[in-house]
Amino acid sequence: MGDLVVTEFVSMDGVMQAPGGEKFKYEGWTFEFDRGEDGNNFKLQEVLNAKAHLLGRITYESFAGAWPEREGDPEMGEFAVKLNADPKYVVSSTLKDPEWSNTTVIDGSGDVAAEVEKLKEEIDGQILIAGSRRLVQTLLENDLVDEIRLMVFPVVLGTGDRVFGEFSERTNWKLAESNPVGSDGVLTLVYRRVR
Repeated sequence: MGDLVVTEFVSMDGVMQAPGGEKFKYEGWTFEFDRGEDGNNFKLQEVLNAKAHLLGRITYESFAGAWPEREGDPEMGEFAVKLNADPKYVVSSTLKDPEWSNTTVIDGSGDVAAEVEKLKEEIDGQILIAGSRRLVQTLLENDLVDEIRLMVFPVVLGTGDRVFGEFSERTNWKLAESNPVGSDGVLTLVYRRVR
């Protein structure tokens, strides 16, 4: 059985919107901070350890537009090669014929939680979800997330989409790791679901 692992870049006030770009008042805000070699390695190890990737359509389209061309990048090559080769699942009610290699569409107009539960049963290992706010909130609401990894940047944005919305039930998590990375006070946090 697979573990569903959510990984997010967040501000101190929980904003996750447009950390690498796109239309937002503070687009690309993570690039203002040094996450150092340890921070880069944290992100690389996530991808190297993943058996598959689960994405919402908006994040999927952003990734599909960037990562296939980055395999030759000396800084991102290993990350890009693994991500491009891995199985990818995108939840969408509009995308029918994805172009990015090894991508399967999960119908977003159906029972997404049930489909993701099946995926967890089929995949042995980590299923990594980056970004994908609405999908993450659906999976948290349905208690399908096993681990949350946050890279917290030392900024309060004050506006923007947040990782956590309102949920019908409380859930408990245990801090498994916390590490400062880089020279600007970026912090990596790993929480595991307490069942």
